[in-house]
Amino acid sequence: MKRILTILFTCLMLVMTTACSSKKKASVNNHPVVVIKVKNYGDITVKLDRTQAPITVDNFISLVNDKFYDGLTFHRIIDTFMIQGGDPKGDGTGGSKKTIKGEFSQNGVDNTLSHTRGTISMARSSDYNSASSQFFIMQDDDTSLDGQYAAFGKVTKGMDVVDKIAWNTPVLDDNGTVAKDKQPVITSIRVKK
Repeated sequence: MKRILTILFTCLMLVMTTACSSKKKASVNNHPVVVIKVKNYGDITVKLDRTQAPITVDNFISLVNDKFYDGLTFHRIIDTFMIQGGDPKGDGTGGSKKTIKGEFSQNGVDNTLSHTRGTISMARSSDYNSASSQFFIMQDDDTSLDGQYAAFGKVTKGMDVVDKIAWNTPVLDDNGTVAKDKQPVITSIRVKK
C-alpha cells in the first residue's frame, strides 16, 4: 500500500511539474500582435518579432501597456518611404523616459528582419542606443536601412491604412514634416488578445 501511494504521489508531482512548465512556455509569446488605431483612417495590425528584437519588442509592449501612445501622432510622413510616429512632442525630438540598445547588425546584434513594405522599425538619433518610443512603418521597400535600424515586426493587416496616411497627409518639406494640426492621431495601440 505504501508503495502504491509513493507511485501515485510521484505521478501527481510529474503531472503538476509538466503543467506548470507548459504554462511558463505558453506565457512567453515571441510574436505578440498589436493593433494601432488611427483616427479617421482605421486599424493597422502588426505582428511583432521578439526572437529578432527582444529588447525592442519588450520596450514597445511596455509602452503599449502603459497606454503611452494613446493620443500621439504620426509626425513625419514620406510617401513611398514610411510613416513615423510615437513622439510625445510631435516634432521628432521626443521620446519616453527610457532609451534602449539598438538591435541591428551595425550595433553588434544579429537581426535578419528587412526593411520591406510593412516592416515596423525603431527611429533613433545618430546614437545607436537612442531609440525610445518613436517607430516607423515602411510604406515601401528600403533595404538600405537593414543593419542600421531595429526592425521588430511586420504589418499583417491594414497596409491600406498606411497607404492612405502616406497619400493623404500634407507635408511641409522633403523631410516629411507634418504640421501639428494635420498629424494623423493614434487613438490607441493595444495588444491583441
